[in-house]
Amino acid sequence: MASLYKKTPQMDQNTPYIVSARKYRPANFHTVVGQKALTETLRNAVTTGRVAQAYLFCGPRGVGKTSCARIFAKTLNCQHLTPEGEACGECESCKAVDRGNSFNLLELDAASNNSVNDIRDITDQVSIPPQNGRYRVFIIDEVHMLSSAAFNAFLKTLEEPPRHVVFILATTEKHKILPTIMSRCQVYDFKRITVNDMVEHLAYVASQEGISAQPEALDVIARKADGAMRDALSIFDQVAASCMGDITYAGTVENLNVLDYEYYFRIVEAFCKADVASALLLYNEIRDKGFDSLFFVNGLAAHLRNLMVAADPRTIKLLEVSSSVGPRYIAQAASLPPQWYYHALAILNECDVNYRSASSKQLLVELSLVRIASLRSPQTTQQPQAPTPQQTPVAPAPAPPKQQPPAAGTQQPPRQAHPQPPVQQPRPAHNPAVQQRTEAAPRPVGKIQLGSGAPATVRIRQGNSQTPDSLPNSQGGGQKGAAAARHTPITPDRLADAWQQFIAANPQLTIVVTTMQTSVPEKLDETTYRLELANEGQRQQFEKAMPTITGFIRDRLENDDFTLRLALSQNREQTRILTTREFITNVMTNNPSLRDLLTFLDAELI
Repeated sequence: MASLYKKTPQMDQNTPYIVSARKYRPANFHTVVGQKALTETLRNAVTTGRVAQAYLFCGPRGVGKTSCARIFAKTLNCQHLTPEGEACGECESCKAVDRGNSFNLLELDAASNNSVNDIRDITDQVSIPPQNGRYRVFIIDEVHMLSSAAFNAFLKTLEEPPRHVVFILATTEKHKILPTIMSRCQVYDFKRITVNDMVEHLAYVASQEGISAQPEALDVIARKADGAMRDALSIFDQVAASCMGDITYAGTVENLNVLDYEYYFRIVEAFCKADVASALLLYNEIRDKGFDSLFFVNGLAAHLRNLMVAADPRTIKLLEVSSSVGPRYIAQAASLPPQWYYHALAILNECDVNYRSASSKQLLVELSLVRIASLRSPQTTQQPQAPTPQQTPVAPAPAPPKQQPPAAGTQQPPRQAHPQPPVQQPRPAHNPAVQQRTEAAPRPVGKIQLGSGAPATVRIRQGNSQTPDSLPNSQGGGQKGAAAARHTPITPDRLADAWQQFIAANPQLTIVVTTMQTSVPEKLDETTYRLELANEGQRQQFEKAMPTITGFIRDRLENDDFTLRLALSQNREQTRILTTREFITNVMTNNPSLRDLLTFLDAELI
């Protein structure tokens, strides 16, 4: 396998050192790492003779675009192809390409040669036939750097080149290529190289160089390279020089200043035990080692993401770690439920979003760790949000005696012809100060009938008509039961009061509140009301706010059957500006006395 690479002899006193990225650069399609489907397509194009006039190679850095372009050019002019469709590497054409002095292969770096004159030099050479081969291949690297004028000068030649010319364009920024250029090319998208493919190739390079390397250390190098094989080989050379030919996991982590994934495994173990103190101590240890807090947050999020995909056999193929570390992720992933990952990742994402604007970044990260660790606490609810003053739990108290008689009116069936309304205090005269205090007061309470015992008083959440699983009783304790629907009769005064309260409590809904201030709902039946809107824009805003409106008014009216229907006004007159003559005509028509006066005076309006 070593012969498949353009490898130079081992370095001695008379041989200059060549970096691994150049020494082990692929020399044929078989040695290209991580692009099997793409290289197979190019090889089949050569063997079948279905060679296009132009190709566009796109993809991130270090994934083999330029290498594949050179291999393709060498294979096109090889005089003795192998049965597999590979270049022989022994004929004069192949040797000339390997030496870099082939007359049939011309390369242009568009990053530094992006003018119209540079493109004209290429178009002038297009008419020259190939020497010792079938094709002249032009490789333009970083083609997106060409100027607009250069692109336009290149279009005609790219569309109708001679039969012996093949253009190969390479770019890392596909979105910057003109559509007119892309439409004239076959587009090949190179993918990021996986961690396992890079670890396998680094292990081969280490064996060829006589370097011992731990698989865990190669995994760190591969993850650090982020899908680029060239970067992985450069990092490999750096670590090999630091470790003096013995690449260990500890030496790699120290040399690259990479946060050891052991920290992530340990902090997740603290999360599993709801051990807030251990999580905070680990975070402090990481900060003492000089790692940035945002780097830690993103690394922890990536670790939890890997655990999440490792927890399900269907998504385990998405695990972006080497095969040597994969079993540890699978084992730890089984110790946490799937919902925990969703909440924890949401907390870390919120921390990442708020990090740059936080005045105390350390406190923000510590608070996020506390919230994640508290997700496994028995006293914590399923909600990932931080507790707010309105959600402060009430200390439980003993349940009321079973023999306590129920309150008056609670034994009535849910729906009656004339249900008895709850006793209400007489409403005082309108007072702005009183209204302001009323709007700032907590949400209203409603009477519900529990499964057994006396009725309990609970706080109904605004806009939520679902029955809660557990409700606190009148003494503050929790008791299971289903809440009875509320059917308090709706009166015009109570509806108008609730209508005004919603307007005062929701000033941020500008269009909705402005419309409600000038419109009154029309009664259709006992629980259904109709609101007429002037235009489509008002209707769209009301539809968005409808759950909030109905939930708020139902709570204020203590009636869960209240329904508000929207309708567009059908009798709107189309007004327009009248001309002077039309205005005078209307005045004369609608005012007979004025017309008679003008006739008597023998005058006219102007």
